[in-house]
Amino acid sequence: MNNTLKNITSKRLFLPIFCLILVLLINLVTRPDFFSIEIRDGVLYGFLIDIINRASELVILAVGMTLVVSASAGTDISVGAIMAVSAAVCCNVLTGGERAATEYANPLILGFLAAILVGTLIGCFNGVLVAKLNIQPMVATLIMFTAGRGIAQLITDGQITYVRVESYKTLGSSFPGFPVPAPFIVSIVVVAATVLLLNRTALGMYIQAVGINKKASGLTGIKAVLIIFLAYAYCGFCSGLSGLIASSRIYSADANNIGLNMELDAILAVAIGGNSLGGGRFSIAGSVIGAYTIQALTTTLYAMHVSSDQIPVYKAIVVVIIVTLQSPGFARWRKALAQKKVDRAEGKEAA
Repeated sequence: MNNTLKNITSKRLFLPIFCLILVLLINLVTRPDFFSIEIRDGVLYGFLIDIINRASELVILAVGMTLVVSASAGTDISVGAIMAVSAAVCCNVLTGGERAATEYANPLILGFLAAILVGTLIGCFNGVLVAKLNIQPMVATLIMFTAGRGIAQLITDGQITYVRVESYKTLGSSFPGFPVPAPFIVSIVVVAATVLLLNRTALGMYIQAVGINKKASGLTGIKAVLIIFLAYAYCGFCSGLSGLIASSRIYSADANNIGLNMELDAILAVAIGGNSLGGGRFSIAGSVIGAYTIQALTTTLYAMHVSSDQIPVYKAIVVVIIVTLQSPGFARWRKALAQKKVDRAEGKEAA
């Protein structure tokens, strides 16, 4: 029994899953209707649905952030700003530069492609700085973190740009005939495509090898510069897509608020998922679970009538506890404590 329990608790995803279940159980105690789900107008509603819906952008960001962290042993703190720029570009294309539009000035697909392309290009820019110029990742992405929202403001002339067309709201609400929120479907497709890409090709192995030891991987023939560049480009793609979803939710481009502080939640999702921020081995599943844990915690705090200004404090406390429990230092302390108990037991038997 003890061996079985030890095997279960030693699994990499045990703690992230345990934390998510714990948050959900707290909700079960405080709000008996938390797990209730109903259908209204052919769409699912409920606290659980709200969690998987609202976490969609974070899940997509966490996927891109996981690859960046693994490949470069650094974080991309510009993802929130990229979301704002992508949303601004999309709305600007669709409104033809006007502040608001009740019909498209250009095809919807053109606006979507422009937003994703801009996000990917910004990711490529970050990748060049980190991979080719060897600039520390946080410093390199700080450039776009600082300038991104200013660029979005320039694109929208400092105004909130509205796209008042029903079809634009689809990506942020639900697809016709599907009861599940559209953002959730998009996030699942991104996760599945990423996992398939990493498992069916050698890219996943290359990313881990570069993250563990960039110089050694280069000696084996792996193009470390290209791998790191691709990781940042893909993170930019994920950020652009998240920006589209966030914009579709509010059918507008709000440069000040879209993606605000999302980079912090994305990094936390990666950390809570059991991924090392020092690069190397990674788990997409862990990051996805981490993203849902953060959103579940946020939804829980709102349900407990905690103000938005106080939520970061509670969230920080919980995250510190979770990250501490997953830290190598805590694991060593726990093993040392267990060994002491074994030694004491053996000493008593010998006596």
